[in-house]
Amino acid sequence: MRFFDRERELELLADIERQSHESARFTVLTGRRRVGKTSLMLKAYQKTDLAYLFVERKSEKDLCQTFKEELESSLGMMILGEPIRFEQIFEQIMRFATQKPITIIIDEFQEFLKVNPSVFSSIQKLWDLHKGAAKINLIVSGSVYTLMQRIFKTKKAALYGRETAFIKIEPFGVDVLRQILAEYSPDFTNEDLLALWTFTGGVAKYVELLIDAGAYTLEAMLERIVLEDSVFLDEGKAVLVDEFGKEYGTYFSILSAIAAGHTSRNEITQAIGRDAGGFLNRLENDYSIVAKVQPLFAAKSAKSARYRLDDNFFIFWFRFIFKYGFLLEIKGYDRLREIIRRDYAAFSGFALERYFRQKFIESGRWTRIGTWWNRKGENEIDILAENELDGTYAVCEVKRDKDRINLGILKAKFAAFVRASGKWCRAKPQFLALSIEDMQGDGEK
Repeated sequence: MRFFDRERELELLADIERQSHESARFTVLTGRRRVGKTSLMLKAYQKTDLAYLFVERKSEKDLCQTFKEELESSLGMMILGEPIRFEQIFEQIMRFATQKPITIIIDEFQEFLKVNPSVFSSIQKLWDLHKGAAKINLIVSGSVYTLMQRIFKTKKAALYGRETAFIKIEPFGVDVLRQILAEYSPDFTNEDLLALWTFTGGVAKYVELLIDAGAYTLEAMLERIVLEDSVFLDEGKAVLVDEFGKEYGTYFSILSAIAAGHTSRNEITQAIGRDAGGFLNRLENDYSIVAKVQPLFAAKSAKSARYRLDDNFFIFWFRFIFKYGFLLEIKGYDRLREIIRRDYAAFSGFALERYFRQKFIESGRWTRIGTWWNRKGENEIDILAENELDGTYAVCEVKRDKDRINLGILKAKFAAFVRASGKWCRAKPQFLALSIEDMQGDGEK
């Protein structure tokens, strides 16, 4: 699959590279695994002399030997001696950058915590010493968001405040997914588009794996995902175990409960058999994997809060792969596909709601986008969007089948919202019945 999107990020990285010719730049690039960070960096600097250093979990001495070879071959640096500590390598990099502008990428930067945690103090010392004279464009990338936050955002951390830019890469939006399908499968249907969104959530590597395999339809995607050698099957563990550490089992149980529709703290606690409060707080505030959702304009209350997984792939993985892992142990791939097919209509209905919420966000039309329900959990409005500038509202019911949507009931729900919130509508609200047939329209605008 060719490179798609990222125009804003490419422009930003190019601008940072230009700035580095005048003064040292230290950019932190983060985002979940498989989102396309490495491809983005290499695309941004494909016409620039750069050294790409990948931090593997091996001895610091072996790592330094690999880095030495890369620096000498890519930038023509002459690394003196046989360095056994990264500090020795980085000092020569900073000194070299006082002679000519250079670009250095250090990928999976958080892995230095496993190799030698003192590396961060060494970088801080040498950066502070040489940055005034160096013309260096230093980009460090990391996939474990919590560790990157700890390295750069904790006040007592050695590298706190050293970065000149902190960029988080997000998955592809729904419009980009539409563009990708349109290029590779011009006759794609909305059902195909919904399947691509449901299974990948716009994560670049997952999209690439399906597109490169020619899996453009729901059935073809399902066949590709549930295969004995499929990377999708172990992906949840591969991405999240490093984030959660020894307690990953409890976190996995909580995420599985949320993916299955248990969204209140009490429901989640009952589902896992122990108090989930502390774990939910960390999932929200430390790991940024779940979001606590309140009814729009309602006072914040633990009783009214719901927890939501915003990563489509994780929702799918916990709902089906993790839950039915026992089938994979006995190579029951056909049976698992049957279960997914059986439950897909209901499951993708929730993904459709997330699809339209993302479309509202990408439109740039609205100042607030959320949902609403009353204290009893009734009168729920799937999507409620407000434009504070002109006082307009969009009030939306989302279902796969438009015939199942009753706009009269939706208007009654909005009336209940107005009474409960005390909001005064300056303009007549839009009441929208959104279904799979509206996926490529601009009804939200």
